[in-house]
Amino acid sequence: MTAEYQVHGDVAVITMNNPPVNGLGYSTRVGITDGLSKANADASVKAIVITGAGKAFSGGADIKEFGSPKAGAEPNLLSVILALEASTKPTVAAIHSVCMGGGLELALGCHYRIAAPGTQVALPEVKLGLIPGAGGTQRLPRVLGVETALNMIVSGEAVPSELLAQQPGQKLFDKMASSPASLADEALAYARSVADARPLPLVRNLPSKHPLGDAYFQFARNMVKGMSKNFPAPEKCVDVVEASTKKKFDEGMVLEREVFTNLMFTPESRALRHIFMAERATSKIPDVPEDTPKREIKSVAVIGAGTMGGGISMNFLNAGIPVKILEMKQDALDRGIATIKKNYESQVKKGKLKQDKYDQRMALLSTTLEYSDLKDADLVIEAVFEEMGVKQKVFEKLDEVMKPGAILASNTSTLDVNKIASFTKRPQDVVGMHFFSPANVMKLLEVVRGAKTGKDVMATVMALGKKIKKTSVVSGVCDGFIGNRMIEQYSRQAGFLLDEGATPQQVDKAIERFGFAMGPFRMGDLAGNDIGWAIRKRRAEERPNMLYSRTADKLCELGRFGQKTGAGWYDYQAGKRDAIPSELVNKMIDDHRKEQGITPRKISDEEIVQRLVFALVNEGARIVEDGIASKASDIDMVYLTGYGFPIHRGGPMLYADQVGLFNVVQAMKRFQKNPRDDASFWEPAPLLAKLAAEGKTFS
Repeated sequence: MTAEYQVHGDVAVITMNNPPVNGLGYSTRVGITDGLSKANADASVKAIVITGAGKAFSGGADIKEFGSPKAGAEPNLLSVILALEASTKPTVAAIHSVCMGGGLELALGCHYRIAAPGTQVALPEVKLGLIPGAGGTQRLPRVLGVETALNMIVSGEAVPSELLAQQPGQKLFDKMASSPASLADEALAYARSVADARPLPLVRNLPSKHPLGDAYFQFARNMVKGMSKNFPAPEKCVDVVEASTKKKFDEGMVLEREVFTNLMFTPESRALRHIFMAERATSKIPDVPEDTPKREIKSVAVIGAGTMGGGISMNFLNAGIPVKILEMKQDALDRGIATIKKNYESQVKKGKLKQDKYDQRMALLSTTLEYSDLKDADLVIEAVFEEMGVKQKVFEKLDEVMKPGAILASNTSTLDVNKIASFTKRPQDVVGMHFFSPANVMKLLEVVRGAKTGKDVMATVMALGKKIKKTSVVSGVCDGFIGNRMIEQYSRQAGFLLDEGATPQQVDKAIERFGFAMGPFRMGDLAGNDIGWAIRKRRAEERPNMLYSRTADKLCELGRFGQKTGAGWYDYQAGKRDAIPSELVNKMIDDHRKEQGITPRKISDEEIVQRLVFALVNEGARIVEDGIASKASDIDMVYLTGYGFPIHRGGPMLYADQVGLFNVVQAMKRFQKNPRDDASFWEPAPLLAKLAAEGKTFS
């Protein structure tokens, strides 16, 4: 049982004890209702306190039960709340630390509520594409007023208990405890003070109204619609909260349940729930137990003060970890530090960073021109030019100067981490830490595990990723790891589409309408087309039989490297980032088709989206099959946090599941017949073919 029952004199205390956040799983729900029955049957008990053990009152639904039959088994949360309301003895919720989702709905079912200061209070269901489903939309407006309640429900954001207690006319908290430490004693005293109160107050009996009525809800609907593109739940929140002001309580509850159930089956909610679970699953490495000892990281060294080196350094400075940057020349060092200062000063100017925090961060930063000055760092990350010879010199030097036990990390985006590790006498200490540009902004961190990388190194780096607020995804060693190995196939398809009759702007617009932040050609211009060119040249030597469109190479031969040169797939005006379609580029593509004897054809937006996205899916399936990624959801997290894949679609692998793997395979078979495409690539990956044949999914 994950709810404990104790009697303190004349007060029964039911304590939810389901770590880490007292999720309202089946066992906890049974424990609460059993405790209520015991207390109501015991003549010596005059009142009942409900609270949570450890660091939470309750965080709501138990994520371990998501999607299982236990999640809705009786007593479900609605039944538990009805039992609280029906108790013949006063029920007092003693709220502390975290009171969210179903936890808050549970508290609203109690007759009274006492809260500790510092409690984070929220109904975050909208973040999973849902609305509160156990009375939150009907009860919260009755205790906080319609506007405050609607803001909380639509945003899903947590609000401190003391701020809510200051709301005029609030009835959420009957009393605020003096401190978290005194909550238990104050809750017992408060329960005794209301032991004889009759009738027992019910939140459901309070009125819910707004003085402006329809006008307010129309305004709210317009505001929410503008902010919730692609997601239906926020608008539904407005509808159901409005019902609390127009319908009887029980009628409002019926509508809430109906809307909740309908949203549960939307692809958007499935995507958000998938992301919620996938993000937590990224930290789990099958053969690295959670209790694996970790190395202490008290200081970090970064090799290179360029764009990547500076951005990487900022992550650690933000987390309060001292950083020493090494460069070969003083002017390069000065430029790098100036960029870091400029980034922080911009945040200060916008009010996103306080001056004292800026000063603290800069005080943690030091610089050097000598490798020997890095010898005491616990972790060193190289962010030098992406060329194996350059990496070799750096790692041989690091092997020579770094203390035993220091972790040696490479920020390489494509190169062989095993080969890099071989340049040292300590391959167990070498790991890939592939940050994405701009490194101080992008959430993704690919942690590349070499053949000899120590388990303690993996555990340390994953924990460190969490500390610097990254979504860390483990990748095995292969050319391009997870993200760039897949983007190569995406980019190849984009090139073939140009050969066959599409324009860069048509391809970009089609995939952006699908929901990508940026199409492949705008993305190339932003990153620098010369980077892709260099990678293609290297791969042409390693894989001479790989087919590519030549258009991207021709573009680079014209010196059109993108925004940094003012010209790429698009034209750019000085100081602006607007992508202007280029007549010169369209003529170049047309001339190339003529040289190849290609008659252009009309290509639909649907074909563009399918070829680009299914290229990611097929390569993703191969990556899982090869063991480069341990699970398909890791691939989704890479694409959601590093490559602008639309959140409401949940990542390429989940999107394929939602389309249906059978349908994906059928589309690939059609693409195989395209004479201008790479038929061998469109052979469905064995894992994909197997799952489709068995009617299964990646997830």
